[in-house]
Amino acid sequence: MKVWHFSEMAYHPAWPELRDSYRVVIPNRLFDPKIGADLYHRHLDEWALCDELGINIMTNEHHATATCADSVCTIPMAILARETKHVRLLALGMPIGNRNDPIRVAEEYSMLDVISRGRIEMGFVKGVPFEISPANTNPADLMERFWEAHDLILKAMTTHDGPFNWEGTHFHYRSVNVWPRPWQEPHPPVWMPVGSPGSAVEAAERGMTIGVLNTGWVRTPPIFEAYRKRAAEVDRPVTPERLAYMALIGVGNTREEGQRRADQILDYSRTSGIVAIDAGLSFAGTPDDVFDQLRAFYEHVGGFGHLLMMGQGGLLSHEETVANLTLFSKAVLPRLDELHA
Repeated sequence: MKVWHFSEMAYHPAWPELRDSYRVVIPNRLFDPKIGADLYHRHLDEWALCDELGINIMTNEHHATATCADSVCTIPMAILARETKHVRLLALGMPIGNRNDPIRVAEEYSMLDVISRGRIEMGFVKGVPFEISPANTNPADLMERFWEAHDLILKAMTTHDGPFNWEGTHFHYRSVNVWPRPWQEPHPPVWMPVGSPGSAVEAAERGMTIGVLNTGWVRTPPIFEAYRKRAAEVDRPVTPERLAYMALIGVGNTREEGQRRADQILDYSRTSGIVAIDAGLSFAGTPDDVFDQLRAFYEHVGGFGHLLMMGQGGLLSHEETVANLTLFSKAVLPRLDELHA
């Protein structure tokens, strides 16, 4: 199983002043660039540490929010493509249904893949509902835009014989000729987050890796099963490597320490780590606790090949994050090969 460390690079100093919403209407006067610079460097240091710990790296992006100060997921990925040497880099990802220039996305991912010498995995996301209005896109045609952008990006990355023309429903290009072309052939692996069996079916038809989050013990099995069933129907390989589960992870030398770290990561969502454990949204406690919880969940959902580990979040400090990641890498990560669907 591959493990990916994920953090939203939250700007938590603004949280005490927020009232009605953490999203899209927050005045940016609450952002202090000097504090923000320190936080960005801190999170990049934590991600860079993963190269030593053998934990892969995942970034994402959200817009106009204090819960995720990473508004362009490919910027930290560009830094990490140069700073790291071994681990793979996943951006999950790029809201292509809300972006107006899919070719720029193809160029960004291709350049990242070359800089990293073939370690990029590229995620395409539909985007969250509250970011549709700031993007000034029509929710009625969001999925059409998403799939057209997806097809255009892959064609742009895999066409090597000069310019081609694209006249689609939502995007129009007289001449497409992406430089550089990606390192990986035919293109970096493609991911998509899903939250329903219907979305899982669409991803299975295209051979994409799916990542599920906040689906827990109840909603995850039907999503994974829908993917497996459709993949088999279209003669695509049905392997755990096409399935990823995201969870919050808190590991400590004692059960109390691990659960406290989980609670701190979840602070901004006002959710108890213990409750989240019961729901399958987090795994917390000692290394043995975390492994046993992971094994039970893994068997319940029929197996998966990727664990997207939110090892930092909320008010968890840099020191606590480093301790959390390090203990996980030493005492939990080596045991994950024991898991079999």
